[in-house]
Amino acid sequence: MSDAIPERAETSQPAGPHLGRAVSYWARYERLIIGLTAVGTFLALWEVVCRAGAIKPIFLSAPSQIGATAVRMFTSGELVEHLRVSGAEFLMGYALALTAIPLGLMTGWYRRLNFALDPFLTALYVIPRVAFLPLIFLWIGLGLWSKVALVFLGAFFPICISTVAGVRTVDPVYIRLARSFQANQRRLFLTIVLPSCVPFILAGLRLGVGRALVGVVVGELFGATAGVGYLISVAGSDFQTDKMFVGVAMLGAFGVLCNEVLVRLERRVEAWRPPAGVGQ
Repeated sequence: MSDAIPERAETSQPAGPHLGRAVSYWARYERLIIGLTAVGTFLALWEVVCRAGAIKPIFLSAPSQIGATAVRMFTSGELVEHLRVSGAEFLMGYALALTAIPLGLMTGWYRRLNFALDPFLTALYVIPRVAFLPLIFLWIGLGLWSKVALVFLGAFFPICISTVAGVRTVDPVYIRLARSFQANQRRLFLTIVLPSCVPFILAGLRLGVGRALVGVVVGELFGATAGVGYLISVAGSDFQTDKMFVGVAMLGAFGVLCNEVLVRLERRVEAWRPPAGVGQ
């Protein structure tokens, strides 16, 4: 009898660590697992619908056919060239658009500067970028820099306006507390305002990615000989649905990648932000 009790304890003991590791693994990769499962299910249903002949191939290509076309274009170098051109336009325009962060910080921090610039920022933000297309082509031409300008215009204003909103919504409790300790403007800005604005800045950067990709595609639709937008335009006019979806998939994958990088960056800097609700 006395030997049976320890034996039952020994057999049931190892289940604890295994269960704990499984729970920890699920908690760590839950977002990735659910996301991949949803995408896989969607692609499987898409493949079944296309193979069943419910939709004509000229209107919608199967994922397997799109993947095979992407591999063929990549090995031939055609897709690499389009990605290189669009990537250069995006990176240059988006890098220039990062100047919106210091401008947004100053506009949000200085009240009179906000009064002066707010009408321009609002007006330029709501005007569609396509409206600037004839002027940009007239001023800059049809080369690389016209696409860079469209990317810049697409990303600049979401980043700037989000940054301004971040400064304007800083908890006044922190401001009064810092001033009560005789903090100067520079220290107040660096230790209170800037950390509180980080989520807003990153949200603006994520919005700017989408607007910048729109600028890339729009610029290449109307005046380019290479690029993902040019690929989509030519493939659509030639009824090459699989090649058109390759371009669309490249844009979507790049957008998801940029968003994931910014989300991870946001998690890294979240600890820098003052906790909400202190002093209330």
